[in-house]
Amino acid sequence: MDTKHGEAKSHTLGDLLARARERAVPVVRAVPDELLAAPTPCADYDVKSLVNHLFHVVVEFQKLAAKGESDFSSTPDRVGAGPDWRERFADETDELVAAWAAPGAEDGTAGAWQMPARLVGSMALLDLTVHVWDLAQAIGREYPVDEAAEAVVEQLTGTVAELAPTARATGVFADPVAVTETASAFERLLAQTGRDPHWTPSGPERKGD
Repeated sequence: MDTKHGEAKSHTLGDLLARARERAVPVVRAVPDELLAAPTPCADYDVKSLVNHLFHVVVEFQKLAAKGESDFSSTPDRVGAGPDWRERFADETDELVAAWAAPGAEDGTAGAWQMPARLVGSMALLDLTVHVWDLAQAIGREYPVDEAAEAVVEQLTGTVAELAPTARATGVFADPVAVTETASAFERLLAQTGRDPHWTPSGPERKGD
């Protein structure tokens, strides 16, 4: 058995989400009010709407971990609900990690489409990683990709490969962006979701969920 592959498979979603949370919460806390209307790498979202979308994902995927029903028919304006939204996001992200770390969360199927529960949880992991990178780029903050993030990137590389055909057909992912042979695993992951790994606020926007 390939050692690295075996190690990647041993990581629970609770562990992977906790690693993503460590990067997500500081970025969200750093979002300044004056940049809420700024563009992001996702053409469909400015900073405020992207935070609201990510916040909604964090809340709704807690229900999916418990094999409940989620509701993505509308996105509440949690940013506009009060000045403590950054700490509320941190609290809800703690709850997301706990929900997917609970016994049985990864077992069986989840959601209206009855997809494998680990794949469903990995969708939350994807948003908590790439959308936080989106926010970091939008506000000019570095998104740390260190050794602790390698397992997250490896899990998401497989997740994106599995989701990509449907996601591109439905417009959730844009077409892959070309990267150089020296691109990192994280840059390749971003590119597969239709993101330019070198996006800047003055550059072209890309669709990507």
